[in-house]
Amino acid sequence: MRYRELGRSGMSVSEIGYGAWGIGASGWVGATEDESVRALHRAVDLGVNFIDTARGYGESERIVGRVVRERAGDEVLVATKVPPMNRIWPAPDGIDPAEAFPGAHIRESVETSLRVSGLDHFDVVQFHVWSDEWVGRGDWLQTVEELKKEGKIRLFGVSVNDHQPDNALALVRSGAVDTVQVIYNIFDQAPADALLPACEEHGVGVIVRVALDEGGLTGRITAGATFPEGDFRARYFRDDRPAQVERKVAAIVADLGIAPDEIAENALRFVLSSPAVSTVIPGMRTVRNVERNTALSDGRPLTADQLAVLARHRWQRNFYG
Repeated sequence: MRYRELGRSGMSVSEIGYGAWGIGASGWVGATEDESVRALHRAVDLGVNFIDTARGYGESERIVGRVVRERAGDEVLVATKVPPMNRIWPAPDGIDPAEAFPGAHIRESVETSLRVSGLDHFDVVQFHVWSDEWVGRGDWLQTVEELKKEGKIRLFGVSVNDHQPDNALALVRSGAVDTVQVIYNIFDQAPADALLPACEEHGVGVIVRVALDEGGLTGRITAGATFPEGDFRARYFRDDRPAQVERKVAAIVADLGIAPDEIAENALRFVLSSPAVSTVIPGMRTVRNVERNTALSDGRPLTADQLAVLARHRWQRNFYG
């Protein structure tokens, strides 16, 4: 496993991190706790030292906390998220920060997460939505600073609204944030236009989510794909989107001259080819997922020619409507 600096924090994180949404049974159907625990342990065995969870991920915080406590001899960094008090995803324009992240709500959420996980602190606490309208307003920053002084959190970050990377630029430039989490993949390359350069300039760590487009960039989503009832992918890949994804992936495979089963590898290498990226957090619900993804931390970024090819495959769309 290779490691990268998490912005200016002084922390080193595994470039392949662990996205723990899928293990909490909150939006993905089919995960079992026993397999999730085995997968988390295997990830730590293979050098993963960064796990991303959230208050809104069902049982994820509890499961992650259990494994981290069992691996007390390993330095495993845990990031979690505070949901907006108004429960609105993503944050729309015109919302006062007191409606989404008042100080009392932030504190209550962090303390609940600590209790549920059994941990004595979190290495990163992130707001689960963000709006740059909140910079310089509300008491959220004061509360964050207090929680840092109390030792309950080490770093503060935000999870940028889906497909709105420019909506965190003012925050990054303000110096108030340590990390940003953002969707960045072969299809959604918009963060590379302004957000990633700004993070490099201001020493802000970058955590990349949805690097595999919720499965779209694995080659396993094809026309007619269906998902279990209650699985969020049934909405993400609704209507004719599976067929669109299949065509888009086939075009990438052809242009890169790779085998169809190599698309996921190249999708993760695409993300890691950016020097601004600190870690990428694919969802990993099985030991097989862990072993396949961690094997890509081998210091082999895509070539300039390959990146030029992939630049032509930007697909600007918003699956959330």
